[in-house]
Amino acid sequence: MKKTIIAAGAVAMALSVAGCNLGPVTTGSAGSTTIKVGNIWAASHPMTQAVNEVFKKQIEEKTNGAIMVEAHQDDDRGNEADLWSSVREGTIEVVVIGSVMNQEYPTMLISDWPWLYRDAEHAKMVWTGEISEEVSASFNEKFPAVEMLAWGPNSARTFTSNRQLSSPSDFAGQKFRMPSNPVHVGLAENLGASSQVIPLGELFSALETGIVDGQDNGMVTVRSEGLYEVQKYVYETNHIIATMEIIANSEWMEKLTPEQQTIVRDAAKETSVVAWDKYIASIDEDRAFLQSEGLTVTAPSEQDRSKLVEMTQPVTNKLLADNPDWAPQLVEKITNVK
Repeated sequence: MKKTIIAAGAVAMALSVAGCNLGPVTTGSAGSTTIKVGNIWAASHPMTQAVNEVFKKQIEEKTNGAIMVEAHQDDDRGNEADLWSSVREGTIEVVVIGSVMNQEYPTMLISDWPWLYRDAEHAKMVWTGEISEEVSASFNEKFPAVEMLAWGPNSARTFTSNRQLSSPSDFAGQKFRMPSNPVHVGLAENLGASSQVIPLGELFSALETGIVDGQDNGMVTVRSEGLYEVQKYVYETNHIIATMEIIANSEWMEKLTPEQQTIVRDAAKETSVVAWDKYIASIDEDRAFLQSEGLTVTAPSEQDRSKLVEMTQPVTNKLLADNPDWAPQLVEKITNVK
């Protein structure tokens, strides 16, 4: 399985994720500082590409080399939970992760809200606009040890399986790997499948050995993580358009000059925009690739999509009922973004 540890930022300290030493921060030429950023995704993922092409480039150029970015790709050190702990503790400066903190901060469930967006362009407008700023501010209040820098794309999630999967009725009796998130687990169970929480790093093996029949991830992840090698069917439901966040350690940010802080924040925001554009442009290509590898890709009809929404309505109802202080208002604001 491919994982990525990407480099970015500025502080001199040894980094470790889940007990694995990521290597010391080094001082480059002319006194420049080189640091690392943890990122769970493979080099081919649009978010990783944007971090390398935009975040790295802008920080190095605009600080005149005072901050250098060193990228370690195809690494396998630390899952999302490890990286989230590490950035809070300050043993790593910047991470690119999903919403693993949603149990501590339920507002992050919005990142995995089902059937929320019209399409990926709608999601991009939400998470590169005013709503992203508002949610980031509340996030930073909840977690003062870190700073939310930007919201990039994870992907529009699809279901894949080794068993027939091309209609709502096909979910019954299947076993799906789901992330450690009550929304995803609830969706699988509402659709008639059983769910098993398995870390992304163990997913390929679980599919290959038949521990589970299938999983839900975007086609970009099915491709970049090699899951197409151990799956036969893709049901292009796009039931969740998930985000991936760029998060920095606050103490590290405070050690930068005000100008450097602005450079880092601006670079993160530009990285988000570019990543969304790359992701949206990749959807058709990823679908064609999976089909060329022999997978059967089926998009639900309007009737089947309505059936899927109806079957999973208990998840949405529970989310709204459990989070009355923020969920109804935020969902409405997102729905109304044009």
